[in-house]
Amino acid sequence: MAIDTTVFVRERTGLAAYLDWLQALTGTGLILFMWSHMVLVASVNLGAGAMNTIARFFEDTYMAQVGGPLIGITFLLHFVLAARKVPFRSEQQSVIWKHGRLLRHTDTWLWLVQVVTAMIILIMGSIHMWTVLTDLPITAAKSAARVQGGFWLVFYLILLPMVELHVGIGFYRIGVKWGFIKRKDRKGMKRFENILTAIFIAIGLITIVRFLTLTI
Repeated sequence: MAIDTTVFVRERTGLAAYLDWLQALTGTGLILFMWSHMVLVASVNLGAGAMNTIARFFEDTYMAQVGGPLIGITFLLHFVLAARKVPFRSEQQSVIWKHGRLLRHTDTWLWLVQVVTAMIILIMGSIHMWTVLTDLPITAAKSAARVQGGFWLVFYLILLPMVELHVGIGFYRIGVKWGFIKRKDRKGMKRFENILTAIFIAIGLITIVRFLTLTI
């Protein structure tokens, strides 16, 4: 007896579309969070008091205590959703790299950069979140002490560009995938994304230098 697989295929397709939307939504939320987080941490450049005041507001309203774990859950959920399309097996990775070199397609390479940075961020981002959330309240002095400790300086100098590259490329790729960025606009948006990424990396480096020179 023949088995009608139409319904099954339609259900699988519908589920995949739903998961893709969820991946895009969690990705968008994390992009907005990371840009906001960078600006808020950079408030230390206006003085330790400015950063401490903002941090105290988030803690007094329990946004840090509640929002921190929620961001962590969103972070892990987004990784799980994105991992559906990540080539973990060595033979799959070999095929992807060969196709990337063969096609010479910029968007393909951008996706590969996202995959590599995602793996690094999964480990380093989890360490950063755990360290901060288990040592509340957040203060400029604590952040400066970590950066001045040596290990954390190297840690953040690696994590900073990884995050900003991942976030910037993600911003561009979400727009392309869901039709917000048209084909004729891709070149201009790539340039905008590169400038935006460079700006946030520069802000991050300036902030790290400020922590290094902050008197504890």
